[in-house]
Amino acid sequence: MIERATLKAVDSAEVTILVDGYLDALMTGDDVVRRAPIAPDLFEREQLRAEHGYALLLTVVDGGRRRSVLYDAGLGRDTALHNLDVLGMAAGELRAIVLSHGHADHHGGLEGIVRRLGRPGLPLVLHPDAWRQRRVALPTGGEIRLPPPTQVDLEAEGVEVVEERGPSLLLDETVLVSGQTERTTSFERGFPVQEALSEAGAWEPDPWVWDDQSVIVDVRGLGLVVLSSCSHSGAINVLRNATQVTTQSKVHAFVGGLHLSGLLFEPIIPDTIGALAAMAPDFVVAGHCTGWRATHELARAMPSAYVQSGVGTTLHFEAPSP
Repeated sequence: MIERATLKAVDSAEVTILVDGYLDALMTGDDVVRRAPIAPDLFEREQLRAEHGYALLLTVVDGGRRRSVLYDAGLGRDTALHNLDVLGMAAGELRAIVLSHGHADHHGGLEGIVRRLGRPGLPLVLHPDAWRQRRVALPTGGEIRLPPPTQVDLEAEGVEVVEERGPSLLLDETVLVSGQTERTTSFERGFPVQEALSEAGAWEPDPWVWDDQSVIVDVRGLGLVVLSSCSHSGAINVLRNATQVTTQSKVHAFVGGLHLSGLLFEPIIPDTIGALAAMAPDFVVAGHCTGWRATHELARAMPSAYVQSGVGTTLHFEAPSP
């Protein structure tokens, strides 16, 4: 049974893409999609960095009050901080950090972030499975290690670790962390090449990535803005879960990775995009692990909704005044 949460609607939400794998200083924007400005001294100053990591800064505004949540922190130790500096963003309203899951391309920058921007007792919300030691077991017999965050180091920086399997509310019930996501689709099958260390010290299959969790905001007059860093649960499961835990049926925007890259996941591109198009979100900002084939198909299938992700982009979601 799905646990529901009472999510309060906000006046507006801003999502800044701090870390992603794509960067184009010449992309144009509009009232909703605001690209990083081109400075007159563009080629004489520090530049934004792209990497195989992901981090979003979510700022909600309600009743004139601005507060922010950091969703993931990228791979590099200082990439997110560097990009904040280049963008001139102090992130002074940071009230919590949410970790989407325990893979290093999402938590590598955590220590630097909390050292610079944190304060004693800053909450870090994660699913307890995020601490698991994992690896990708390659068909060739090789492996890629997926180290988890280090709890001792984070607590030494004054972070208050909050482990939750179910939904949790932040910022006076205006931001919802989904917790463990229900798997209801037939075609989204997790991460089949992943293994984790058991308590006995042996590697065992760990395909479902149960720690994968999204962040959800309800923007008054628009609907849900759903952030999903890798969508190991499956992007469609993520969006279905968002509407079920909130009882809000309209998805206004999806921002995140769809994990449709590579031979294991490209076969489910048609099913995923078909189901996504049926949900008819107004904006789809697909980045990180979406993959180039899925990105092209999304742009073709949903041209009015598709937005090219890029480091330094800020998405501003606010209902027009009556």
